[in-house]
Amino acid sequence: MRITRGVTSRRRHNKLLKAAKGYRGRRNSTVKMAKQAIMKAGQNSYRDRRRKKREFRRLWIIRLNAALRERGFMYSRFIRAAEDKKVAIDRKILSELAINEPGAFGKVVDTVMSSTK
Repeated sequence: MRITRGVTSRRRHNKLLKAAKGYRGRRNSTVKMAKQAIMKAGQNSYRDRRRKKREFRRLWIIRLNAALRERGFMYSRFIRAAEDKKVAIDRKILSELAINEPGAFGKVVDTVMSSTK
């Protein structure tokens, strides 16, 4: 006797089409195209979760460098001095301080760069 899998296939196809909702063209209505689109979207999201971390670090460094240049210091020398003095504030927090709390950022810079320059 032949086993019919209509219910199982339909359920799996509907699950795929639901995941592809909002895609353009045949990618949201055709099972084969939707499956390919979902696979590609998964690859992109996996890659970009890692890329996002790199991009934010770059942004923090750019902001820090700009804030330090206004005070007459270089980013690389500041980071080296901070490591030498065992300052445990990361780039993200330093960047936020530079934007939102310039006074506190100035004190941190003065503390770190007190003996150098």
